Amino acid sequence: MNMIPSAVKAFSPADYKSAVKPVWCPGCGDHSVLISFQRALAELALPPEQVAVISGIGCSSRIPAYTNCYGFHGVHGRSLALASGLKVARPDLTVLVASGDGDGFSIGGNHFLHACRRNIDLTYVVMDNRIYGMTKGQPSPTTEPDWDTAIAPGGTSLSPFNPLVIALASGANFIARGFSGDIGGCAKLIVEAVQTPGFSFVQILSPCVTFREDQQKGWKNLVHTAIVPETDDPARAARRLMTDDGFNTGVLYRGKRRPYQPVPLAHFAPSRLESEFTT
Repeated sequence: MNMIPSAVKAFSPADYKSAVKPVWCPGCGDHSVLISFQRALAELALPPEQVAVISGIGCSSRIPAYTNCYGFHGVHGRSLALASGLKVARPDLTVLVASGDGDGFSIGGNHFLHACRRNIDLTYVVMDNRIYGMTKGQPSPTTEPDWDTAIAPGGTSLSPFNPLVIALASGANFIARGFSGDIGGCAKLIVEAVQTPGFSFVQILSPCVTFREDQQKGWKNLVHTAIVPETDDPARAARRLMTDDGFNTGVLYRGKRRPYQPVPLAHFAPSRLESEFTT
């Protein structure tokens, strides 16, 4: 007799909303990204107890508190180390990481490189506003070199960090960019990122309405859907990303690397370890 598979339980975005009220500034793009997270998880029909959201420090890193899933708010720049360990130990969980351009690309930059290289099956979402928003407006790794501010008069004169190029060169298996003003589009990118095996990186341009309102309020007029389709060719993707204007949105690269598979550890009885110390 043929068995009829049980129906997948339907979830709504509200099922992933915690009772904690966000404290972001009114109009902050991170509000929209949070909604995109919730919509994506609902579309994926993932039970909240099968999802873990990990973060470091920063405005964007508050997201675990606002989601009704397992979560961990770690120290500055170490979210990918935490998430990698969790995913290797609990491969049954869907692990997402919420970060910002300061947390992810400055103090967390080395972890970013090696997370891409290891290609562990997790999704890294970085809300990039090109500034340290929570600590009062210092330039971040993605800040334009000539952005003039009281903290950095005349600008930093430093070349900005290009996270998409770095992700490709380091081995990320999925690379995409979204804009916080497009909630549905960001949700779709997160869904595709989760569904793609290996390390998935989604940069979301999320304007800071407090420290960069004048410069970033026009982002909604600058973002545009990429005019060329996604590619699985690293060389073609490299040429594309090196000439990118920073406002192309959509899936930019989807590779074919196999995700990291940890070798299962054999059962090791404590008595065996004890015997080695007694001999």
